[in-house]
Amino acid sequence: MTTDPSTLANARELRADQTEAEAILWRCLRGNRLAGLKFHRQHPVEQYIADFLCRPAMLIVELDGISHEGRVEYDAKRQEHLELLGFEVLRFKNRDLRAMEGVLAVIERRAKERIAAGVRARRY
Repeated sequence: MTTDPSTLANARELRADQTEAEAILWRCLRGNRLAGLKFHRQHPVEQYIADFLCRPAMLIVELDGISHEGRVEYDAKRQEHLELLGFEVLRFKNRDLRAMEGVLAVIERRAKERIAAGVRARRY
């Protein structure tokens, strides 16, 4: 499936202008630093952009900061669509990063469980 050029441009812009919380989590995930798992940041998935995506695990990690306030319906619709594609979406509040070891442990555990279960994309 081809990604809309405007979605690609938006993803590039988000990568260039990441939030402080995204930068902190990215330092822990990039370069296969978390248990050798490969993550992408601000990665297009159809018309949406995932904060962090681990394709082998079909796992998306979302950080909910101030930009998510008042977007409960949109976020729920978006998450439902991503789950229909076969992804699991883990959501963390920016403040959750204060307990980074716990956040990373949850991400690692779910990614490894999904990989071991042989999770595959439905349509992605």
